[in-house]
Amino acid sequence: MDIPLIMKKRFGSYQYSALNVSVFVCGAVLMIFELVGSRMFAPFLGTSTYVWTSLIGVILGFLSLGYWYGGKLADKKTSFATYAKIIFCAAASILVVFFIQSGVLFFFKTYIQQIELSAVLSAIVLFAPASFLLGIVSPYAVRLKLEHLENSASTIGTLYAISTAGSIFGTFFGGFFLIPRLGTAENLLLLSGVLALVPLLFLRSKKSVIVTAVVIGLIASSYTTHTYFRAVLFQKFHFIDVDSEYSRIRVSQSKNPKNGKEQLNLTTDPFATESAMYLTDDELVFDYTKFYHLDAHFKPNIQSALMLGGCAYSYPKDFLRNYPSATMDVVEIDPLMTELAKKYFRLTDNPRLTTYHEDGRMFLNRNTKQYDVIYGDAFNAASSIPFQLTTKEAVQHQFNALNADGVVLANIISAIDGKRGKFLRAQYATYKSIFPQVYLFPITDRAEGTQVQNVLLVALKSQTAPKFTSTNTELNGYLAHRWMSEVKNDLPILTDNFAPVDYYKRESF
Repeated sequence: MDIPLIMKKRFGSYQYSALNVSVFVCGAVLMIFELVGSRMFAPFLGTSTYVWTSLIGVILGFLSLGYWYGGKLADKKTSFATYAKIIFCAAASILVVFFIQSGVLFFFKTYIQQIELSAVLSAIVLFAPASFLLGIVSPYAVRLKLEHLENSASTIGTLYAISTAGSIFGTFFGGFFLIPRLGTAENLLLLSGVLALVPLLFLRSKKSVIVTAVVIGLIASSYTTHTYFRAVLFQKFHFIDVDSEYSRIRVSQSKNPKNGKEQLNLTTDPFATESAMYLTDDELVFDYTKFYHLDAHFKPNIQSALMLGGCAYSYPKDFLRNYPSATMDVVEIDPLMTELAKKYFRLTDNPRLTTYHEDGRMFLNRNTKQYDVIYGDAFNAASSIPFQLTTKEAVQHQFNALNADGVVLANIISAIDGKRGKFLRAQYATYKSIFPQVYLFPITDRAEGTQVQNVLLVALKSQTAPKFTSTNTELNGYLAHRWMSEVKNDLPILTDNFAPVDYYKRESF
């Protein structure tokens, strides 16, 4: 049976300090766990409002349930042994998340089409147990102190202030230090390990020390195994899995199903590939990137270009080859993307290529340069895009950044007609409110408006109507994909004040 460190009836200074430390640590762990949760969800469900709403709602809901249950439990009987076991169980529940996270998220993403329901159920399975157990900690700690102190109001206020201070510390320490430096898996193991050590502040029985040592050993072996298999995957399948400040990035090798060529893939979403490169030649892999070659038709003699979203730099490399005298600026928010592109995707330093590691909208807000062409290809995941790049204000910045006869070519994943085309129609209306000419080029099926596919949106700053035929066979084939049917004007334009992009994208999938 576990025995408290100090058996004095009078509340000792050690116990007083230990309780303060424990509630601080639990508050910090909870907030870091929530931040890590957003990284867990991103590869499967994106980082939309639906994801954050689900995470925050579920965690707060089960935290409240823990507060309620903790109060009832403490009213019956309190002991430091029980308090320690509660924290230990919270540590174990986070360790379980380490093992099941990918399976749970893959299952709900695959079998539940509604992103909000998928996100809520995933959050309940992964975050409810730890949130509930950590919710018990504060009221139980309060009760332990109240058994020995008379100034109850001051005691309650102090403990909750310490818990909140821990949460604040965890928010900044997790967001600014841990997540940029450690992967999702490593952070989960660290949080579990820290919590597993807290019970030793109150218990030193042989049994408690052995159990804690076993758990810490399991955590250490899990980390070692995790690291080993990542190394094996890389050596055997050229597969890497890393976390950056912004997303979880995977690089893998596969055969192209159309032509059998070996290719290298970069993904942040297990259900889509963001960028790819053939190992044996420089041909563009994805059809939608080939449609960017329409830039030469709508704006001959390009000298300067801007690309929003670099990823593995597939098109920027192609652009530099095709326009040997032109320059390109690439805005890629994630520095690790650029690092991986240089390491694995044959991106080399080039005086004609300048990369800006910042949010695309921030770049547009302060930009004073003029470009011939702006390419848009910025995504958080296939079903999630940065809404701030879709609004009228962002489109106005693009318009202002173009030369007099400049053009925007933006990749959009959506249908055109029906409810699955809501986002595209809203985006189309937004560009039409600024640009005098806007055209659509469905990539896969030029006649099927209800199919979700890559659609190239072309916006011209000039009012001179272009030709839609070309003597160039390749370009003529792309031009033949122009959408000739009406695009319904049934949705309001997107603005910084009102841009339900997550809702529209939810309808697309």
